[in-house]
Amino acid sequence: MVLVYAESPKGKFKKSAFEAVTYGHKTAQVLGTECVALTLGDAEDAGQLGKYGASKVVSVSDAALNNFDSQVHTAVIAGAAAAVGANVVIVSHSANGKSLLGRLAAKMDAGSVSAAKEVPTNDGAFKVKTNVFSGKAIATYQIDSDNKVLSLMGNAIQPEEVGGAVAVEALSVAVPASRITIKEVKTVDGTVPLPEAELVVSAGRGMKGPENWGIIEDLAETLGATTACSRPVADTGWRPHHEHVGQTGVAVRPNLYIAAGISGAIQHLAGVNSSKVIVVINKDPEAPFFKAADYGVVGDLFEVVPALNQALKDYNAAN
Repeated sequence: MVLVYAESPKGKFKKSAFEAVTYGHKTAQVLGTECVALTLGDAEDAGQLGKYGASKVVSVSDAALNNFDSQVHTAVIAGAAAAVGANVVIVSHSANGKSLLGRLAAKMDAGSVSAAKEVPTNDGAFKVKTNVFSGKAIATYQIDSDNKVLSLMGNAIQPEEVGGAVAVEALSVAVPASRITIKEVKTVDGTVPLPEAELVVSAGRGMKGPENWGIIEDLAETLGATTACSRPVADTGWRPHHEHVGQTGVAVRPNLYIAAGISGAIQHLAGVNSSKVIVVINKDPEAPFFKAADYGVVGDLFEVVPALNQALKDYNAAN
């Protein structure tokens, strides 16, 4: 049995939950078994997870699970896996999923692979592929243990509707008392999180200052994209740290990544080189980023970005 933990922050599912269930369904097909989705705490319309391949949805609706605690969630997920007879557990490679992966592997005596990018194969051995060396190579890991725990890289698998909504069953699992006290939770609302974004518009020190960021936000709004930035921009306080992409920030895998005024240091490239299409705008023709770009524009970003934005608006209006 394959068990997928579908995160539901503030009671709502995000794209990553549907990706994880789709991945769980495909993994279950490889193993010749079923996929069960698990929700913890509040989860609106949990039955819709059946559309993405879950044969059933089980829920532990204890209010204590509404705030994430990796130790508590690990105990409940492991207990749920034992209750439904699952030997493969899948989580999203989100901030929460990363903190769960190692704990789950230890608690379940399981082999684990983080940031899986493809559906596992099972030709006599269970094998999973993931990126290594900052995306410059692909490694294939073989898990020989009976129990297995995987985290799925965002945007690696697109959600696929293969069925219909299913009933949600209450699952009785012991919820241990938390050893931490949560006084306040601050989250960013109203935008698609960078790990889930399919379109990203990013900028760097070439913007010259935070007061010029309006042209980047305008382009992102026209495209329906999420904004991002390089590390120096976040470190100087021009943009919030949750927008920092790169090796020490958020790794992204969008369909389109537009970088304006970013030179392309290796640390930044490590976080964006899995993008399907990279567009670079920079006035320096020797900027390293051009070597990684699918399309490059050599020019002043303060001229190129507004012109691109207007061209997109004209296209949208005509179509």
